[in-house]
Amino acid sequence: MTDTLIRPGRRRPWSRRTRLGVDLALAIPLFLLEAGWLVLDWIYGYGLEVWAAQGEQARIDAAALAHMERLRELLIAVLVLAVVAGVFRARWTVVAHLLVALLAGGALTAAQREWNHDHSPPPGCVRYSANC
Repeated sequence: MTDTLIRPGRRRPWSRRTRLGVDLALAIPLFLLEAGWLVLDWIYGYGLEVWAAQGEQARIDAAALAHMERLRELLIAVLVLAVVAGVFRARWTVVAHLLVALLAGGALTAAQREWNHDHSPPPGCVRYSANC
């Protein structure tokens, strides 16, 4: 029977767990960067645009839609990075990305609920009627 030998220099990313120091060195800065981006985008990307709109509803709506799109893009990017960290078996990096994904998902849900609440027809309004 022949034994197949694997070259010792070749290593698959999922064959061994990432060292704790490397894992934490990636997890902590990425968590701070992603969470900071989320907060700064909420304050400067959305908040200042609404403030600059001075009550002009079209600009406020455009800012809200752009903010929801940026949140959706951040959520997708964080989940992709969590999958990549999972492939490399970096446990704490996956946990950090999933925490940011929960924050971004919660912020996106809150923004969508606010959008739906602000743009829903008044109660008793029949859809497609002339008075709504």
